[in-house]
Amino acid sequence: MTEEFEEIPVVVVDDDDEILDVQAPALLDGMRVDRAIAHLTGLSRSDVVRMIDQGDVRINGSVVAKPSTVLSSGAQIEATLPVDSDGSVAPDPEVAIEVLLEDDGFLVLNKAFELVVHPGAGNRRGTLIAGVLAAYPEMAALPLNGFGEPARPGVVHRLDKGTSGLLVVARTPEAFVSLSEQIGSHDVVRRYIGIVEGYVESPRGLVDAPIGRSATSPTKMAIRPDGRDARTHYEVLARLEEPTRTVVGLTLETGRTHQIRVHMAAIGHAIVNDPRYGQRNERRLNHDRLALHAGRLAFEHPTTKEIVVVIAPVPRDLKLLGGAVEATTWLEKA
Repeated sequence: MTEEFEEIPVVVVDDDDEILDVQAPALLDGMRVDRAIAHLTGLSRSDVVRMIDQGDVRINGSVVAKPSTVLSSGAQIEATLPVDSDGSVAPDPEVAIEVLLEDDGFLVLNKAFELVVHPGAGNRRGTLIAGVLAAYPEMAALPLNGFGEPARPGVVHRLDKGTSGLLVVARTPEAFVSLSEQIGSHDVVRRYIGIVEGYVESPRGLVDAPIGRSATSPTKMAIRPDGRDARTHYEVLARLEEPTRTVVGLTLETGRTHQIRVHMAAIGHAIVNDPRYGQRNERRLNHDRLALHAGRLAFEHPTTKEIVVVIAPVPRDLKLLGGAVEATTWLEKA
């Protein structure tokens, strides 16, 4: 990717896909779509042509049929990108990591909102896991011994780039197996603080709606009858004025891609600053920062079997909106 394209964001999905969702800037006006996507992502032209042939590229919601299709400034480009799972991660000591709990078998990290968890097409440098490997180089051996993928050493679950908060990564094979099984069986307790648009009238509730890939956009998830079971519990913590918003505590009973964002948008209360499921041009808090924070994580210790509970404080930029005291109290309660 050339320097002139480096500030154009590639949006990462915390699933097996990575996606591009960007409004074409003026410098792409009149450019062929295959060349434009190659510039944006660093993929080869042949890879992009293959994506187009597979129907994985859309412009303004319509599937692109020809690589020679010409872009116009302001057009919305959506594409599902191929995942490079064969490349290893180069340690990067310049990536700052915040370790809240260090154990012989695992680490619990407090991820900053702007960090991508692991590398992929369009986000190969500056990832969280590259920073982790610089400090804990032994984790690079995990995928070499058959535990996880080369590009994701120690990763057992993920957070969106725009979401801040708690992430547990494995340091040993035993911890990798145990934590992966707990994530898969939904035994890990995950609490989030979210700020949503509008007033949520019911003091608490459950959104129980299956989630699958959107039939109209390859870069989105949606509520679908043939999707995977998904349940999100919410509780009103505070209501904010000017603009009208609600601070909510959210607990995942399942862990689907974009689950909280899809479910809250479905009941008419999208997460603030969510251009994918809310309003694309709404006033932002801070760059592309979602008003969503993974604040509490509880799981069984892989060896001692004791319950480990970690809390990440509400970030300053979310505190400024209000409801921080109520949010903190909710995160800390048993």
